[in-house]
Amino acid sequence: MFNLDRQAETCILIVFLMSKSFIFSSESVGEGHPDKVSDSISDSVLDACLAQDPKSRVACETLVKSDQVVLAGEITTKANLDYDKIVRDAIREIGYIDKEDDEVFHADDVQITNYLTTQSPDIAQGVDAAAAEGKDTAEQGAGDQGIMFGYACTQTPELMPAPIMYAHRLLRELAHQRKVVGVNWLRPDVKSQVAVEYVDGQIKEIKNVVISTQHTESVKHSQIKEFCVEEVIKKVLPTELMTDKTEFLINPTGKFVIGGPQGDAGLTGRKIIVDTYGGWGRHGGGAFSGKDPSKVDRSAAYFTRWVAKNIVAAGLATECELQVAYAIGYPYPTSIKVETFGTAKEGLTDEAIAEAAQKVFSFKPADIVSQLDLLRPIYRESTHYGHFAKEGLPWESTAKAKELQAAL
Repeated sequence: MFNLDRQAETCILIVFLMSKSFIFSSESVGEGHPDKVSDSISDSVLDACLAQDPKSRVACETLVKSDQVVLAGEITTKANLDYDKIVRDAIREIGYIDKEDDEVFHADDVQITNYLTTQSPDIAQGVDAAAAEGKDTAEQGAGDQGIMFGYACTQTPELMPAPIMYAHRLLRELAHQRKVVGVNWLRPDVKSQVAVEYVDGQIKEIKNVVISTQHTESVKHSQIKEFCVEEVIKKVLPTELMTDKTEFLINPTGKFVIGGPQGDAGLTGRKIIVDTYGGWGRHGGGAFSGKDPSKVDRSAAYFTRWVAKNIVAAGLATECELQVAYAIGYPYPTSIKVETFGTAKEGLTDEAIAEAAQKVFSFKPADIVSQLDLLRPIYRESTHYGHFAKEGLPWESTAKAKELQAAL
């Protein structure tokens, strides 16, 4: 046996990984998927609270099944909310409005049960910027303990992994065809999956594409398949990555008429991998939708994406994963770690990049909220097709890239 220094070990590991060939798949789900219906309702409630009272504390969970919508969780707010209208408007926007096809789950006919209560005072005292018995500081603390990961890479213009971005593109186009173009046999519940082959660390080709879309009874399977291949897949996925061997698996069960909450129960926060990096980057386990930004599950996950994206945009690395941990009621992170997987710019270490990031960004929960201006009703914009890689969302800005370069 002989000893290698850390740099040599990293180089060997990277050479090994880059020489590997593998296929990686990611999935996305559409607005009408039962879990996404729940996410939409929860984020609609959150936005309604913040629109009237930016200091609202919101943890809203939604369950949907058949013709039932159940709200549960904790909300402390000065806002005067019409929950019935919020729920029905969210469902209506998704597209469950056809009396013939949506006779079970319809925006106008669902039954709504409300089990929302106020936030626990024990939690509130930890989050509030005020002194309390047993609390070490009067500063605002994290709303819960937790571990958050942020990620960015150069695989796509959005600085996201390619498989998840391709899966989202398919469903955005299907929603456009349904809502704007007016393809009347398309229904809201839909899923996609894209398998991408990598050789020596580079994207080689798309191996297969899966689309399962809800539809009306009258349309034929052959028509659905031709439409999805010609008007969706070939329209939005890179043609240079598809070959004669690329498989298109369209509605592989043969029929998908019964969907949405009629076909399956939905619950807020069950699509956390769809919401983030499609499994390519690690995940701390916390869900996003229905939570105000005092909950670091959401705000710190957005923040770490922001930091990682700026690190990559600054040219400090071509791949970056950031891990940050918090303790409930404590105003500082308990750990910060940067991992660039050996892709850091020559002469830079992960530790140096982490140090620069802490000079440019404040990792305190209260400062995360102020840096990203999170106390406003912007969360419905994040709900569908991933919470990242959307123009206009503050955590997607790369304006800090030059500051990071200067810090190094």
